[in-house]
Amino acid sequence: MQRTVDYIEMKPQTRFLSVTEELLSYILSFLPHRDILRCTSVCKTLRQTYLSSSRLQYIVEMSGQKLLAVPNTDNSIPISKHLQFLRDKAHAWFKVDLHSFKTVPVTMSQYFREKPNIVAGGHFCWWSRQEDTAMIFPVLPKPSQQSIQRNWLPGKLCSVPHSRNLDVFMDPAQNLIAVAYVVDHKAVYINLGALDSDGVHPEAAGERLFLSDDSENRSETKSAKLKGFGRHIALSHRLDDVNLTSLDKAWQLQIWDWKYSTTSSSILSGAVPNRSYTAIDFCFLGNNRLLVTTDNLNLYSIEDMSQPPELLACFLMPKLMELRCLSPIDDIGHSSESHMQAQSTMYTSDPTHQLICLTAFPTVGSLLSSTQVFIISTRIFFDLDGMAAATPIPWQHWGPSNTRVFHYWHSFQIHINGNRVLQAFPVDTRAEKWQPVLHLMDFSPLAVTNRRGLGRVVKKPSTTYISDSNDEFGEYLTTSLPYVEVVFSDRKFDSDDSELQDIWIDRDRIYTLNADTERVWFGGSPLFQAGSTGKLEVIDV
Repeated sequence: MQRTVDYIEMKPQTRFLSVTEELLSYILSFLPHRDILRCTSVCKTLRQTYLSSSRLQYIVEMSGQKLLAVPNTDNSIPISKHLQFLRDKAHAWFKVDLHSFKTVPVTMSQYFREKPNIVAGGHFCWWSRQEDTAMIFPVLPKPSQQSIQRNWLPGKLCSVPHSRNLDVFMDPAQNLIAVAYVVDHKAVYINLGALDSDGVHPEAAGERLFLSDDSENRSETKSAKLKGFGRHIALSHRLDDVNLTSLDKAWQLQIWDWKYSTTSSSILSGAVPNRSYTAIDFCFLGNNRLLVTTDNLNLYSIEDMSQPPELLACFLMPKLMELRCLSPIDDIGHSSESHMQAQSTMYTSDPTHQLICLTAFPTVGSLLSSTQVFIISTRIFFDLDGMAAATPIPWQHWGPSNTRVFHYWHSFQIHINGNRVLQAFPVDTRAEKWQPVLHLMDFSPLAVTNRRGLGRVVKKPSTTYISDSNDEFGEYLTTSLPYVEVVFSDRKFDSDDSELQDIWIDRDRIYTLNADTERVWFGGSPLFQAGSTGKLEVIDV
């Protein structure tokens, strides 16, 4: 490209640079954003074309923020307004006012912490395994948002005799609720329903998804994880041998195209790693890839649902640890019309350039309570460069440049969306009462430009020491994935009568769930127990 442009500049009569600026802009718009920027660096004419074209700058901005445009038919809005909105929105995240929030009351329960609560699609979702109840309600809905509000009393999620619910998945964007349950401790099924009404989901292939029956007669299912993404639903569950031989523990993961079929041949299985008490974890990377975490990271293709998932690569982790995966929110579509009256551009996160979060706990038997958090760019799972699936990829070949590792000796909360990470942990762990503050990190390539002087740019590699009691020596990990960080130290959470329960981040908002607490004195020291009420604080960005 550079040699071609240099040649053109030596011959001014060449037709390419003689065409109108509008036509040059149109031609360049077919190029990837990196090639557009290369053109602007080698030719003054093309640079001026870029600076005069909102469309070309919009292409670069979308790619720099790792977003994908969702086509729409509204052409009445100038592309310059789309461009300005994206730039202003990215900058706004670095100057959030945590003292300006709206409050939504939430009815709490003594089992409120047993399963992570979810804010997705503008709704708060919660399920209690102990109480067998669930609820969903909109959180300060926008005028154009479809709102769903339901409460399921005990026995209403699944009315099958001799059954026990294992997990519940809610997807407000698709009006879907999936309930995984086990009958007589062995046979596992998944019921598909609509969130806003009773009965079968109108787009589902059937009322119930069926698992393969090869393990029903010899194994007992005690735990399961149910997740979904678009047309896919996946269930992982641990199978304990009915003869109670301690080492005969295994896991199975099965995936369905729930809109197409109630059965599936897309099945994975294996031994439970490290004698863990939990099943393996997993997350969807877009519509066609699945990442399964055992004691390492195994990447599979799920394009052909008639076959078992195809192993694409195995990424070795630095140590044997129990890994739990925090999946990115499914940004099916996002409208910014509430921020700009005429704005109707739809966009979604690029699954090839998002973040996933792995929390790594010491192996069973460790006496230490520290936790390592791995923030990993998903680009490594799409840019395989002909890597052989049969050859595991060592940590040093993929981890340092695609990861940031953080180490915690204390309690913390974390959530991710797209290329942003929201954390809450105390600044001063020596204080009598730990009061967490929020930390926002942006890992998008344009974060440094968009911050406009706000936040701290972190490009220098950081080194983290990880160890557990089973190791004679620990290990140092050096990682260098760049980011911009803002610490909102002007507001501390957790007072004498309120406790920070959880945090979330989506395209437009930060959510904090605070529980009213009751002080109980035990052995001369105060303990805090969740009360019956709480509040969800919503901070618009």
